[in-house]
Formats: sequence, C-alpha cells, structure tokens
Amino acid sequence: MKTKLTELAGVIRSKNSGPYELTLDIIFNERSVYETVKERGYFSEKLICDLYGITPEKVITIVCFDPAKAIKATIERPLCSGDLGETDVYGAQQHAPLLSLEFEV
Repeated sequence: MKTKLTELAGVIRSKNSGPYELTLDIIFNERSVYETVKERGYFSEKLICDLYGITPEKVITIVCFDPAKAIKATIERPLCSGDLGETDVYGAQQHAPLLSLEFEV
C-alpha cells in the first residue's frame, strides 16, 4: 500500500539556494520511514527530472542528511531569481510537484 509523502514528511519545502539554484527539502517524521525511503532510492535523479521536466545535467545534487531525517535535492533554476519572466523570486512555491508523490514504506 502506498502512502502520500505529505503523510510521511512533516516538512516539504523549496527555497533559493542562490540566484541560480533551487533546493527542495523533505524532512521525514519518523526515522524508520526516512531510512526506508533512502535505502530504496525513491528520490532519484530520474524522479526529480520527471517531476520538474528537466534533464539530468540540471540536477546538481541529491543528498541524504541522516541527523535531520532529511533528503535535499538541488537543481538549476529555469530562470535566475528576479529575472524578467521569473515568477517565484524566493523559490518558495516550487515544492508543489513533490506533494502528489506516494511511496511504499
């Protein structure tokens, strides 16, 4: 049975990681769930590319941070923060594609 990420993680957010990068943070409620998600490699480069419609070279890093039960992915922003046509200067609304994810844990 799959469970929504929104039920597994207390924090799902996005933010600027400088003017040219965007960071996605997922902080899990329980260590056992975090460990399962990490071990199964659910947050892969392919998943991030599929969710955000980007190519693998746009994924800068995907890091598991054990002390915080967190997974952090950093990607290139499609437009520099504040550029003409850019719609989210702080990058705070870019986590929406993560909200529909479901995982077997």
